[in-house]
Amino acid sequence: MITFLDGKLVSALPTQATIDVGGVGYEVFIPLSSYDKLPAAGQPIRILTHLAVREDAHVLYGFMTPAERDLFRLIVNNVSGIGPKLALAVLSGMSVNNFKAAVVNSDVAAISKISGLGKKTAERIVLELKDKLGVAAAWEAASAAHAPTPEQEQANEAVLALIALGYKQIEAHKAVRDLQEKGEAKSAEELLKFALKRIAAGR
Repeated sequence: MITFLDGKLVSALPTQATIDVGGVGYEVFIPLSSYDKLPAAGQPIRILTHLAVREDAHVLYGFMTPAERDLFRLIVNNVSGIGPKLALAVLSGMSVNNFKAAVVNSDVAAISKISGLGKKTAERIVLELKDKLGVAAAWEAASAAHAPTPEQEQANEAVLALIALGYKQIEAHKAVRDLQEKGEAKSAEELLKFALKRIAAGR
């Protein structure tokens, strides 16, 4: 099992990264949550990995934090009908703590807004993770202790609203992040309004 890669970041897209480890280039599929934490191309990087062995390929999935990898493995190993691709979509569409809180609170509506997941899949996630874990109270406490900042909450709301309107996750995420970095909008409503204008203008 390959548990991490220690090398240099060659290139990165919101869905994958290439890591040079001793002259060997590894292609690693990543969630948007990890993409935000990547260093600049050419910089040193240590990325945690999960190796999925299929009949036709060995696929590496990468994560910048242990919490992301733990949740990815939890979903893949415990929720029937969900493979690595959908597990990455979960991490791309919601922060680890927000997802845990949604499972604890049986918030099917929030989970079903994630791109690629429908209501039935969201219900299965809630049912099967709650049953497998049996630590709902601990999850709730952990979520409260590591609650996202108000800025992160507003950004998450805006991104989910854009996804609900039919925009692609990557497109929505980039538009909202750009607006926040430039300080052009703060509330979820403002972020949504400006992001819609920006996407419509093709910027």
